[in-house]
Amino acid sequence: MTDPISDMLTRIRNGAMVRKTHVDVPRSNIKFSIAKILQSAGYLDGVEELEQKGVSRTLRLTLSYNDARQSKIASIRRISTPGRRIYTKATDIPFVQSGIGMAIVSTPNGLMTSHEARKRRLGGELICEVY
Repeated sequence: MTDPISDMLTRIRNGAMVRKTHVDVPRSNIKFSIAKILQSAGYLDGVEELEQKGVSRTLRLTLSYNDARQSKIASIRRISTPGRRIYTKATDIPFVQSGIGMAIVSTPNGLMTSHEARKRRLGGELICEVY
């Protein structure tokens, strides 16, 4: 697999379309950080780390839905890919859906939302956008 972050986002997108309660993804530190950011923003209900015998660890992401059973994630897409990295200055971080959504930015101080990166005046690589 050349892009594990895109795989994680695709699993979340596909799980939300068929109204799954949770999706499982292979664990890595960056995917765990992205999942925690999505959870704190309210797009995921839970992030749980599963330990299996002799197998690499897995993250179980509990998807969040509203009362009408519609996913809180309308769109989630990868911006920077392994073949085309997208970097931005703090002043040029995009507003996703006029500020309704958020982007996840990899900065020198770690992963954070676009709102937080703008506030701290930190630029970096645009990982994905969610709304």
